[in-house]
Amino acid sequence: MTVKNRIRKENARLLKLYAALPANKLEIVTPLIQNAAFLKVTLEDLQTEINNQGCVDTYQNGKEQSGKKASAEISAYNTSLKNYTTIIEKLDKMLPPEQKKSKLDAFANDE
Repeated sequence: MTVKNRIRKENARLLKLYAALPANKLEIVTPLIQNAAFLKVTLEDLQTEINNQGCVDTYQNGKEQSGKKASAEISAYNTSLKNYTTIIEKLDKMLPPEQKKSKLDAFANDE
């Protein structure tokens, strides 16, 4: 599946959760949902890249200076994860109360 299709699928999944919101709140939530969908797919791709190549790169500056540093992917992953977590927390606060209660009930019944 292409990246665009994966983002579209995640976007649709999240929009379905917030479909019961009033139009004015849905207007606020929609851009957050779009960003969350993008970040989720990006994080998945970065995880694959990190698993395949590791999280450390070696570098060489001139003849005598070399070493190891965090890979660009791990830096991007950490930043994206922080942003994704912030967006999800904001979205969770806007979730309709009846859905919050049903999720909590489902969690309690799983124990």
